[in-house]
Amino acid sequence: MFSNRLITKSTGSCSDNINRLREALNTADAVVIGAGAGLSTSAGFTYTGERFRRYFSDFADKYGFRDMYSGGFYPFAAPEEFWAYWSRYIFINRYTDAPKPVYDELLALVQDKDYFVITTNVDHCFQKAGFDKKRLFYTQGDYGLFQCSEPCCQETFDNEDTIRQMMEQQTNMRIPSELLPICPHCGKPLTMNLRSDDKFVEDEGWHEAAERYENFLHTRRNGRILFLELGVGYNTPVIIKYPFWRMTAQNKAATYACINYGEAICPTEIEKQSICIDADIEAILCALA
Repeated sequence: MFSNRLITKSTGSCSDNINRLREALNTADAVVIGAGAGLSTSAGFTYTGERFRRYFSDFADKYGFRDMYSGGFYPFAAPEEFWAYWSRYIFINRYTDAPKPVYDELLALVQDKDYFVITTNVDHCFQKAGFDKKRLFYTQGDYGLFQCSEPCCQETFDNEDTIRQMMEQQTNMRIPSELLPICPHCGKPLTMNLRSDDKFVEDEGWHEAAERYENFLHTRRNGRILFLELGVGYNTPVIIKYPFWRMTAQNKAATYACINYGEAICPTEIEKQSICIDADIEAILCALA
C-alpha cells in the first residue's frame, strides 16, 4: 500500500522532534511500543568488543570468530561444547541486567499510560525493568526457555537453573554430559526457544500474549495512538515496522514515531503523521524525561 520511496524524517532539529514526540506521548490515548535489537544495544547489550572478549575470549582464540552472533552459528562438534558456549550467551544476555537503565527510562515514560509492547527481542529486558507481563508480546521467543528440538509438543521449559549449572560447572569450554538438556516427553535434545525455522514452538503463553496484543489494537484502533518504534531494523520488518506504518495510515489520529540510529525513515504516505529521529535511543529517552 506504500510507494517505494521512503523518506528520512529526521531533517528538522533534534530538539523540535523531541518536543513533538513529548507532545505525542502526553496526548496519546494509548502507546504501542515496537522494540527491536537496537533498543537493547542502546542499553549496553552489545555482542562485540570488550563485552564479547570478557566472556568468550577462549572461544574466539580457538575458532576465530569475533562476536557473539557469529559464534552462535558455529557448528560445534560436541553438544557439551555447544552448551558451554550457549549457556554463557544466555546467562549474560538473559539473566544479567543491562549495563544502562534504558528500559527503566522507557518504563518511566509510559507506566502511567495505556501501553502495550511488541518486541522481537528475546532478552527479557522489559520484564526485568518492571513492565507489566500482561502487556508484553515476545514474538520471537525467549532466551530463558527450552523447547524440544523435534519438537514433540508445543511446550516450553524454564532453563534458568540448568543454565546456571552449566555456567558453574563447565571447564575447558565443555559442560558435564549429565547437564545436557533432554525433553522430558520424548528424550530428544532440548534447544533454545528462538524462532529460526519452522520448528519454533509457540506455546500457550505465546498465543495468550498474541491474543492480548490483537485485542489491544482492536479496541483502540480509532483513538489517538502513538506507535513508538525503537531500534527496529529490516531483519523482520513484517512483525513491527510495516504493521505500524499500515495502522498509522488507517488512523488519521495516530502518530508514528521512530527512533533508530541510521534508519529513522517512514513512507511518504504517512510523513505528516510521523516523527523520525536518527539518534541513540538512550539519549532521546533521557531528553524526553
